Amino acid sequence: MPKEYSRIDRIGDLIQRELAQLLIKEMQDPRLDLVTITAVKVSKDLSFAKVYFTQAKEEKAALETVKVLNRAANHLRYLLAQAIDLRVVPHLRFYYDTSISNAAHLSGLINSAIAADEDKHKK
Repeated sequence: MPKEYSRIDRIGDLIQRELAQLLIKEMQDPRLDLVTITAVKVSKDLSFAKVYFTQAKEEKAALETVKVLNRAANHLRYLLAQAIDLRVVPHLRFYYDTSISNAAHLSGLINSAIAADEDKHKK
């Protein structure tokens, strides 16, 4: 029977919390304003971590943010190694998380379908 909350998941959550703090405290780049770390997926051997984030800007700005974060990944990994007590700190790769914008789009489609259905039944 698999464990409910594995070590890999706990490490991912720890990295997520620490990276969020590091982005606030250490990174002074204005392109990183309003960045929120949404998830961290760590490989089983702890060699890589996929870091997903959202940003309260348009998607074009988010693509620039991906480049900035991936260029700063080694520095962030170094700061992360100082902040947490792990023998191996994974290499970081940053990805823009589109799930929130997709959810907003789907919600809009559902609302328009409901409104169209209500108009249809009123007639």
